[in-house]
Amino acid sequence: MKATRLAIPEVVLIEPKVFGDARGFFFESFNQKSFNEATGTDFDFVQDNHSRSRKGVLRGLHYQIQQPQGKLVRVARGAVFDVAVDLRRGSPTFGQWVGAELSEDNQHQLWVPPGFGHGFVVLSETADFLYKTTDYYAPAHERCILWNDADIGVDWHFDGEPQLSAKDAQGTAFKDAEVFA
Repeated sequence: MKATRLAIPEVVLIEPKVFGDARGFFFESFNQKSFNEATGTDFDFVQDNHSRSRKGVLRGLHYQIQQPQGKLVRVARGAVFDVAVDLRRGSPTFGQWVGAELSEDNQHQLWVPPGFGHGFVVLSETADFLYKTTDYYAPAHERCILWNDADIGVDWHFDGEPQLSAKDAQGTAFKDAEVFA
């Protein structure tokens, strides 16, 4: 496995070793020891999630203000542009974002630690998006920042208007959002 710290160093792009031949491929999608070494963390994962979305669907920017979730995300089918936004007020990268394309072809994964907002937009016709979380989903603590907030300025690598849920369309402006101390 190759681990690359992005411009926000707590966010890590993970490239597993993929063994392929004419029959197909094999790779280890998760190994706790390797993950801990690559990220310098010691989180336990408690929940796995799977979503399927059509091209142009944008989900995010989501986070939980209490019971914050770290997320290890990947794409099993299709392609997305995945984004993490630093919401830790005391951080030197507060309000900044990083992103990476995750796809079935590159098999890359992204570690998004607790204290970050997260979102993705689907670039392919459909995408199956998988993520492991370090805490349970807590709807009472879920928050959403507007996907197109000018103060954050995410380049979603997508032209046109994305398809949003009602909740995501009514996200909070970054300047008014609850963030982490």
